[in-house]
Amino acid sequence: MSDARAGHTASVLSNGKVLVTGGEAISRYNALKSVELYDPSTGSWTVTGNMTNARFGHTASVLSNEKVLVTGGSNGFTTLNSAELYDPSTGVWTAIGNMTDARYGHTASTLANGLVLIVGGQNIYITVALNSAELYDSSTDTWTTTGNMSNARLIHTASVLSNGKVLVTGGWNSFSVINSPELYDPSTGTWATTGNMTIPRDHSTASVLSNGKVLVTAGDNVNITLSSAELYDPSTGTWTTTGNMNNAREHHTASVLSNGKVLITGGWNGASYLNSAELY
Repeated sequence: MSDARAGHTASVLSNGKVLVTGGEAISRYNALKSVELYDPSTGSWTVTGNMTNARFGHTASVLSNEKVLVTGGSNGFTTLNSAELYDPSTGVWTAIGNMTDARYGHTASTLANGLVLIVGGQNIYITVALNSAELYDSSTDTWTTTGNMSNARLIHTASVLSNGKVLVTGGWNSFSVINSPELYDPSTGTWATTGNMTIPRDHSTASVLSNGKVLVTAGDNVNITLSSAELYDPSTGTWTTTGNMNNAREHHTASVLSNGKVLITGGWNGASYLNSAELY
């Protein structure tokens, strides 16, 4: 890449290119507004238009109109409630209306109805996790609040299930790591609890598999880096353990491949950064 960065986002566009936005370099006080594109056909990177605001710990969501919505994060000095849109056809960013809450370490999920659900996070200078949620409507370019979660949380995961509901798992509630998941129903705007995970975890990953189950991998439990993994069955609302990973890791990534396998890459094992990868 043109810029070294961490705490950034990567989004696969409809043309197959990957849009990488923001992040931090050197320290948390050096937030980036730079953006670049990876072209898989050539294996090369090119810079594109800068974001309006430098940010890390933000989210990026590809909308049905092919634009990319970036929300929140931190600029190194304050938590942001700002949002902006990237237009792949022009390479230009446009600031849009602010979110209701400034948030960092939140999640963003594109729903079947085209709305984007923003959940949880934290205003890192208030140091209280959020239980609030809000929706972005790209057709009207507006934000509206929706039902609050039962549990405040950040650095959690959010997965859109085949039934359209959103499963939110784990995270940190400002006091402890939690194992309590909950489900958001877009048709009612309400949350319902579901079966607890086998172990509390944050900084984990969640992947919706081809059989509809959700694979949650590794993460952190009070400064213990995990190698364990578990599966959520939406039909029963229950969790079962599955094989452990070869390496304990947190802050890693998980990608569901076209052959149905899940690729786990990188992360931190509590002592060093990893370049290893493994397949589930």
